[in-house]
Amino acid sequence: YFLTGAAKLVVVIAIFLLTFYVISQVFEIKMDANLGHIFARSALDAAARSTKPPRYKCGISKACPEKHFAFKMSSGAANVVGPKICVEDNVLMSGVKNNVGRGINMALVNGKTGELLDTKFFDMWGGDVAPLIEFLKTIQDGTIVLMATYDDGATKLNEEARRLIAELGSTSITNLGFRDNWVFCGGKGIKTKSPFEQHIKNNKDTNKYEGWPEVVEMEGCIPQKQD
Repeated sequence: YFLTGAAKLVVVIAIFLLTFYVISQVFEIKMDANLGHIFARSALDAAARSTKPPRYKCGISKACPEKHFAFKMSSGAANVVGPKICVEDNVLMSGVKNNVGRGINMALVNGKTGELLDTKFFDMWGGDVAPLIEFLKTIQDGTIVLMATYDDGATKLNEEARRLIAELGSTSITNLGFRDNWVFCGGKGIKTKSPFEQHIKNNKDTNKYEGWPEVVEMEGCIPQKQD
């Protein structure tokens, strides 16, 4: 019985050691596999981060220099999708925000801080030009003015309204016609013509949509007003 008991003990110990060895080998293999998977995934993530292009404010194509405000804007698409105005990564006007409308859409921004001052839209098809003229006259010096058309932004414009917008730096406003698409960024007190303006004429031979030209988009960097 003693020998049998001793033999049994040896067998039990051997089985225990073998089981421990097998488990440890499996565990180590799994650990190695998991570590390999983690390292491989980290390498892939790092590669993806290195190849993914950086995102700039408002989604513009390159970063603005210091003391400049990034902006991006687009006109409306026919009479279906409203315009969009973004400054310093803040969407100021859009269909999603439900603060755009037919005619001329306008956002006023503080030229020193980039802070939104006001947003308005003026119906230049079925509305009156008088409220637009009065609003333009209240704009203070140093204010950045961004405008975008939607549907039709020109029918009710008169000479006075066009002159007031031209004084903000626009050159295309004198030629803005029925259902033209137009985006503009200027300022009150500007000394020169603004470089930020896009205009596409309504032309039945070239229109992208039936009765309307294609959407116009524009982006850039607005110099911060200095004292």
